[in-house]
Amino acid sequence: MINTDKTRKGYINRELSWISFNFRVLSQALDIKTPLIEQAKFSAIFSNNLDEFFMVRIASLKSQVEAGITKLSEDGRTASEQLEEIRKRLLPILKLQANHYHDYLKNELRRNRILIVDYEDLNEIQTSWINSYFKTKIFPVLTPLAVDPAHPFPYVSNLSLNVAAIIIDPEKDQEQFVRVKIPQKSISRFISIPTDLDKSTSNAELITIPLEQIIGCNLRMLFPGMKIKEHYFFRVTRDADLELRDIEADDLMIAIEEGLRKRRLGGEIVRLEVSDKIPVEILNMLIKGLSIKEEDVYMTKTILGLDDLLELSTISNHRLKFKHHVGKTCKPLKHSQTGKLETSSSNKDEFKDIFSIIKNKDILLHHPYDLFSTSVEEFINQAAEDPDVLAIKMTLYRIAKDSQVIKALIRAAESGKQVMALVELRARFDEDNNIQWAKQLEQSGVHVVYGVVGLKTHTKIALVIRNESNKLKSYVHIGTGNYNCKTSKLYTDLGLLSAREDLGKDLVELFNYLTGFAKQQTFRKLLVAPVSLRKGIETLIHREIKNHKEGKGGVIRAKMNSLVDPNIINLLYEASQEGVKIELIIRGMCCLYPGVKGLSENIQVISVIGQFLEHSRIFWFYNGGEKEAYIGSADFMRRNLDRRIEAVTPIEDTLLLKRIEQLLAIYLNDNCAAWDMQNDGTFVQRKAKGQQYRAQDELIAFWETL
Repeated sequence: MINTDKTRKGYINRELSWISFNFRVLSQALDIKTPLIEQAKFSAIFSNNLDEFFMVRIASLKSQVEAGITKLSEDGRTASEQLEEIRKRLLPILKLQANHYHDYLKNELRRNRILIVDYEDLNEIQTSWINSYFKTKIFPVLTPLAVDPAHPFPYVSNLSLNVAAIIIDPEKDQEQFVRVKIPQKSISRFISIPTDLDKSTSNAELITIPLEQIIGCNLRMLFPGMKIKEHYFFRVTRDADLELRDIEADDLMIAIEEGLRKRRLGGEIVRLEVSDKIPVEILNMLIKGLSIKEEDVYMTKTILGLDDLLELSTISNHRLKFKHHVGKTCKPLKHSQTGKLETSSSNKDEFKDIFSIIKNKDILLHHPYDLFSTSVEEFINQAAEDPDVLAIKMTLYRIAKDSQVIKALIRAAESGKQVMALVELRARFDEDNNIQWAKQLEQSGVHVVYGVVGLKTHTKIALVIRNESNKLKSYVHIGTGNYNCKTSKLYTDLGLLSAREDLGKDLVELFNYLTGFAKQQTFRKLLVAPVSLRKGIETLIHREIKNHKEGKGGVIRAKMNSLVDPNIINLLYEASQEGVKIELIIRGMCCLYPGVKGLSENIQVISVIGQFLEHSRIFWFYNGGEKEAYIGSADFMRRNLDRRIEAVTPIEDTLLLKRIEQLLAIYLNDNCAAWDMQNDGTFVQRKAKGQQYRAQDELIAFWETL
């Protein structure tokens, strides 16, 4: 049982902890040492993260308030108190972001010949070109909507950018409120203007203008004969979380498709973003028309929807970006690449199929330093083509738009192999994409399942069954990240390729658990949620406590995305109080207070924010000198431990175990991108006094030596 008083005293509110994490993301944009286009990217990521936070977390808290739910959070706050504190924390952070874009980023980009201009700054030639562009490319797409007794306030869709304008009928001298939706899906947010229209801008690399300004300054074309008094922009965020009842798998796709239709329409409005120059009368019209409260309004001095700054990432100015990183083929797999066979006859003599390599020894993959295409994709591709492979089974959570893994599964099924894919239809904001892939896989003969009723399948596992000398041999991949070629270049993730018999048997039984009615309660090596993972982790922590009491030493090191679970936090507090040294690398939410005398003085927490999104999960235990390490898909959150299917595997090869230790040490020694969590829950970024040591740069160099 959780000690409620103890938990509230030593537990940081998860929503406030998330805001702290997202501020660390924004800090990458605010750091002048970050290349300019990367500053724009981090600012965009901050905004995109915040959109999802409002659509899911804020929406949930508002629902609790409206339903009269008085349940307190783990730190003892009501939903209303949390909403009030969230707004209080966000306002100064949003001001920092707006100031950065408005007062620094635009100016520095201009100094580097990239101009984000405003309509009023255009010269006569540019204005003429833009107006012509509006007539031919934008005007036909727009739909102006009036608001009067005959036309009720129009529905405003989620995350849409809109123009609110007051127009005047000269004949009646009567004012009219109108709304125009900005067509963001069909037209780029930033419209490029030819640089050679004027000599003064001929040396510019790019001149671009926000789409909404073009529309706002050409409203007269939408309302001929009317006078445009004023116009302002607004943006709406709605509740977009899908609430699904536990239903049979046959109905799940239908239910989620229906839920997606509702999401596109959107739930209740949870945020209205407007310019800080908007007149009170127009703001009041919006508040009344959208049926929101004043505390839902967020004002800014800059353009709305800064997540669209991600469009600037397409600029090919390498000087303004991080040094482009291309991973390499994992050394043990160097001679297993089927793609090279067609280009060089000499490679045919050196070629070894990937299964013979994996059978010889376990292989630890670390993306993006190891190429996903020449490791995981190659594993699945060779399985699809190999005549000795009888079956392939995989879990698919977030799938790339152009997935080579999916294509390989389809080829395997069409060639007569038994192929099973568990497609998680409830992967938030990827539901529609996953539904389309699930349909395509089914049409190709792949046996598609949607998992266990009531549990989201988040584990990243693949199993290949091969016939070798009339015996069945299992080959496995167990990872921390999705089977997604796009994110594998952006996220740091670990994966294990192995032919260990006990892991193969565990995955066979786990897939049976996922596809049938098996109620597997124990596994040989794997820690599986919700069956054995929580108990397994708690047992490992208790062992460190026991070993330390017996004089064998106690050390725990862990790397994860989030530490939120109250039971695990309390157990870590207990371990700290007994003298166990605990070093945690946590990218996102951390609800534990480190370094508090008498509570957690032996716990250190750092967060690493860098060029790549830290996504790998590692759990390392000293174990009295007989060190153990595990990797897998789970964070220390209730949802991961109790409400999802997760798998965590031990790393048993001595060399790979040492590599895990080296990897953790590199993160802990970071003196540039690491943030130290203070005993009050705040974070302070490390500042290198001497030689800079940035973990991700060191890992690029480290992996080159392997």
